[in-house]
Amino acid sequence: MSSSLIAPSILAADFANLQRDIEMVNTSQADWFHIDIMDGVFVPNISFGMPVLKAITKHAKKTVDVHLMIVDPDRYIKTFAELGSDILTVHYEACTHLHRTLQAIKSEGMKAGVALNPHTNINVLEDTIQDIDLVCIMSVNPGFGGQSFIENTYNKVKQLKALITSKGAATKIEIDGGVTSANAKALKDAGADVLVAGSFVFRSENPSKTIEELKHITV
Repeated sequence: MSSSLIAPSILAADFANLQRDIEMVNTSQADWFHIDIMDGVFVPNISFGMPVLKAITKHAKKTVDVHLMIVDPDRYIKTFAELGSDILTVHYEACTHLHRTLQAIKSEGMKAGVALNPHTNINVLEDTIQDIDLVCIMSVNPGFGGQSFIENTYNKVKQLKALITSKGAATKIEIDGGVTSANAKALKDAGADVLVAGSFVFRSENPSKTIEELKHITV
């Protein structure tokens, strides 16, 4: 069995040493870069915008997984494609016409992801799951790093896995928030394919080794 894909969250990196941290991810066993874009409206925090993303994608040698925590994401789909995003994830709660948004993302050559806040039920994706490449389950309330993990996440992963299987979809399941070596294996066993780890990686003594441990645990 293969291990989970590990996607270090750049929001937890050292912004004063961003290139150093990007190189660390490049040379580590990580699979993706996870980049959170926050607007201070959809979530109560502001992260980086286009110029920083451009700087990251210039140096990133792995899949760039961009998570938009913003209102009206449709306005920026083309821009994020031009900036080098491989996967673009929008929040279900921010999209009035989700199917149209997914089509717009794919028409720009990116994979389309949908994120669900902790209070949002899996069944809202029943009609669109076949069009979704990735579902990002928020296992903390979006907006700030370093929060503790919401235990109900395991149930949501199992429900989502059952939905994907019943519809014959190839959707990947990503977990974002509070992922550590203590819950990584249980998340993988529940059906998660991709684990986003922020502070657990970047605040550890040896981030590269921590990534390696997460890979090893989830085999």
